[in-house]
Amino acid sequence: MRKSLGVLTTLIALLAVSACGGGSGSSLDDVEVSGDDTPSLEVPEDFSVAETTSEVVDEGDGEDIAEGDTVKVNYIAVNGRTGSEFDNSFANERPMVLTLNETALPGFTKGLEDQKVGSRVLIAVTGEDGASLLQDPTNIGLEETDTMVFLFDVLSKVPESAEGAEQELAPQSPTVEYDDDDHPSGVAQGEGPQAFDGKAVSEVLIEGEGDEVASGQTVVVHYVGSKYPSGEVFDGSWERGAPSTFPIGQGQVIPCWDETLVGAKVGSRLLLECPVDTAYGEDAAAQGRPDGDLAFVVDVLDAF
Repeated sequence: MRKSLGVLTTLIALLAVSACGGGSGSSLDDVEVSGDDTPSLEVPEDFSVAETTSEVVDEGDGEDIAEGDTVKVNYIAVNGRTGSEFDNSFANERPMVLTLNETALPGFTKGLEDQKVGSRVLIAVTGEDGASLLQDPTNIGLEETDTMVFLFDVLSKVPESAEGAEQELAPQSPTVEYDDDDHPSGVAQGEGPQAFDGKAVSEVLIEGEGDEVASGQTVVVHYVGSKYPSGEVFDGSWERGAPSTFPIGQGQVIPCWDETLVGAKVGSRLLLECPVDTAYGEDAAAQGRPDGDLAFVVDVLDAF
């Protein structure tokens, strides 16, 4: 039985329940790291380790990273069996955002936990902690028992929630509901209208102090989505335990998000009111998507 969870840019689907381990006999001393801003990684063929292991190449001076934290990293990924690189965010300029819990490969958590932001870390991940948990490792030339070797630059720790000054909503706004952890858990009608008319609207619940989100950037957000006015929750990242990452202003998300998140300040919490034509459209139900007007609460955690 396999679950689907996002990790690498080119490894969109992950995690299985069972796995088998890799071989042994190699050491991170056999791996050569060179370069600075655009590093390279040389791994000999038939490289394998019996246990996931890590080595700090350069130690940073930032915050300590703990299990459960969300971090932004640049990385190089190499197949130990072949010595071939299969992904490189330094080259494609697409950092990865990962949360060190069950949504990430165990090898990432084992290698990055207790490191510091700003560090460059070399990690050898066993097949049991990595390749065997990918939904289809053969798509990138991996076998389930292969050791994967990663070079990570830990760029930053992503905040857990919006941070800034709380703002007062208009009297006729929908009502935001919260769970026991004070995370937004849904949107109810309250004193709000029966339906959303016109264009998508964004109301600021918390005003962040970061830069404004620009079209074409990648945003990192926590969110919860409700049908409106019923309040039925259909999706949410807080419940999944990890924020979502996607390009904004590029037609990769519903129009409401493209229209309202561009220009928002990083660190903000927003209430989005999305009329049906800015959500999934009139035929959403036929496509298996949430139908009608939708409301979201979105924490804008990062943009890059």
